[in-house]
Amino acid sequence: MRILIIGGTRFVGRHITEAAIAAGHEVSLLHRGRTGADLFPEAEHLVADRDGDLSLLRGRGWDATIDVTAYAPSQVKSLASVLTTGQYVFISTCAVYAVPKAPGGYAEDAPLAETAGLTSEEVTPASYGPLKVLCERAAIELFGPGTLIVRPTYVIGPHDHTGRFTYWVNRIARGGEVLAPGHPSDPIQVIDGRDMATWIISMTERAAAGEKGQTAGTDPLDGTGVFHAVSPAPPFTFGDMLQAIADEVGPPGTTLTWVGEDFLLAEGENGRSLPLWSGGGHRGALNTADPAAANAAGLAPRPLARSVREIRESEAGYATGAEITPEREAELLARWRSRS
Repeated sequence: MRILIIGGTRFVGRHITEAAIAAGHEVSLLHRGRTGADLFPEAEHLVADRDGDLSLLRGRGWDATIDVTAYAPSQVKSLASVLTTGQYVFISTCAVYAVPKAPGGYAEDAPLAETAGLTSEEVTPASYGPLKVLCERAAIELFGPGTLIVRPTYVIGPHDHTGRFTYWVNRIARGGEVLAPGHPSDPIQVIDGRDMATWIISMTERAAAGEKGQTAGTDPLDGTGVFHAVSPAPPFTFGDMLQAIADEVGPPGTTLTWVGEDFLLAEGENGRSLPLWSGGGHRGALNTADPAAANAAGLAPRPLARSVREIRESEAGYATGAEITPEREAELLARWRSRS
């Protein structure tokens, strides 16, 4: 197959590119040349800003296009205006859903976030999900019912520039008393980007081999439709996640101290300083998606312990500026213990 990947050189896109090349496909990458431009010399690199002139795509054709970097519907529309492709694959998010009233395994037909109040395409924490809803609608309208829409929760794995899951792997690997935010029963789901990438490529292969558009969305094996890319099936909790990390990389004597969300919020902490924590909001319920449809279509996530081990081996020093410092963590733990 000839596959065009919009992005393809950073984290999620990088894993998809690796999977496509490993499967023997002819890959073209459309990117700005700012990140990973020296990667994948065997691929065709088309350097352009998707928000600018895309005329270099005119007159070309691909069997499938995988779009990793669309956050606004205008980006999908501008791409469609110049692109000739077979299947279109859109990487969306579970943030497209209206916050469930109660956790518990919602399916892909759950109510979506309201979009009527959007007045611009500026991406903010509040607009991110609704804008992705509009992207999905534009994708189906412009590229047809053979579109594949993938909705992950938190993607983990090597080369994660966000450092979210990597923070917990490296922090727990240092040992000692670890500040665990919120309550251990708070829900969480992740997906290793490598497993999602391999599955996406297999889905595009199925779509190319079949009669695209005739049974779209009705057969989980035809490579089309809407799927949650999440792991594991609920219930799975923050406590389960941190304990799994501790079991894999925590040195003897490592302890998890659960610090209440009201205390942390009063101290000014949030889901950026303590990554993956919902920060006291209700959006944690989004981490209860049912993965049954994707699993039936072949998604096979590796054990979390394996992801933890491989992340630790490959990126032990990875960090971001957003995470809490060791000094701040120790201060908060001391203040939590000293409450009257």
